[in-house]
Amino acid sequence: MSENGLTYKDAGVDIDVAMRGLSRAKALIEATQGPECVGGIGGFGGLFAIPEGLDQPLLVASTDGVGTKLHVAVMAGRHDTVGSDLVNHCVNDILVQGARPLFVLDYYSCGVLDENVLVDVIKGFADACTANGCALLGGETAEMPGTYKPGDFDLAATIVGIVERPQLLPRSDVGPGDVLIGLRSSGLHTNGFSLARKALFERGGFSVDDCPEILGGASIADALLAVHRTYAPLLLPLLPGSGIKAMAHVTGGGYPDNLPRVLPEGVRADVDTTAWSPLPIFDLIRTTGDVPPTELYRAFNMGIGMVLVVDPERVDETLASLAAAGEQGACVIGSLSAGDKGVSLKY
Repeated sequence: MSENGLTYKDAGVDIDVAMRGLSRAKALIEATQGPECVGGIGGFGGLFAIPEGLDQPLLVASTDGVGTKLHVAVMAGRHDTVGSDLVNHCVNDILVQGARPLFVLDYYSCGVLDENVLVDVIKGFADACTANGCALLGGETAEMPGTYKPGDFDLAATIVGIVERPQLLPRSDVGPGDVLIGLRSSGLHTNGFSLARKALFERGGFSVDDCPEILGGASIADALLAVHRTYAPLLLPLLPGSGIKAMAHVTGGGYPDNLPRVLPEGVRADVDTTAWSPLPIFDLIRTTGDVPPTELYRAFNMGIGMVLVVDPERVDETLASLAAAGEQGACVIGSLSAGDKGVSLKY
């Protein structure tokens, strides 16, 4: 205890550590901010000017976290990618409504603040904001002694994007006959990690540094911490005037819970899971944990991170546009049919 009486630091909160970390990260944050950002860093709220030249703009907002993928990051001692995971997840969530991202607000909370971890996490946020063309507008750092186990922390983020009302997805003409095109994922993205950890670490006895043969030389940490892919740089330029009627981001709940979110009543999605090969990490989880297919396709994306609902007459055109944009492995994975709203999976 301080000779001059009890201090906040004595209680476990060192404000100076947070201020040093944010000072180190300032250049990273500023590099994401363009002319629409009004004022500097450090205000009580971030200011952002609505882009000009829009006729019927709608703001689209979403909030999410990284989930228990953070535990794997802590186990592996890698903290510079989870911020990117979170930004990309949020970007994809508003992308499915046709929106482009404007800015992100982040929230970082821990028991005892580690300055280096904080800077690494913010670097991940900044890297992804730059890649997605949006600003890291502001955030909050909370040190809460006794709330987390040593070394643990949590992340959340809020994103705001914009879309012209006529370009809003899903379109009103989504219906039977439309075709489903799947876009490859980079791995688990940010979902299913509680099941993955149970299967690999508890039942399988693996460590994050193990390199099972099925992973082709990569470690468990490499496969699990592969950064959640962003689809915005690929899809935003293709959307105007395209045959894409709707999109579904395959996150928590997998196919059964996410595809119905973009379907009208009386329409179901028929997904053929044999149309693509799951990534090796999913095979490892399946065999090690003895996880049944129904559970796999509800907990994980199984190698397809984004599903496009496409006009059947424009499927070839859409696949060609994706290939011309550099997309590898896009494929038809099913179609829509009349029936109770939901998803039918063929294994």
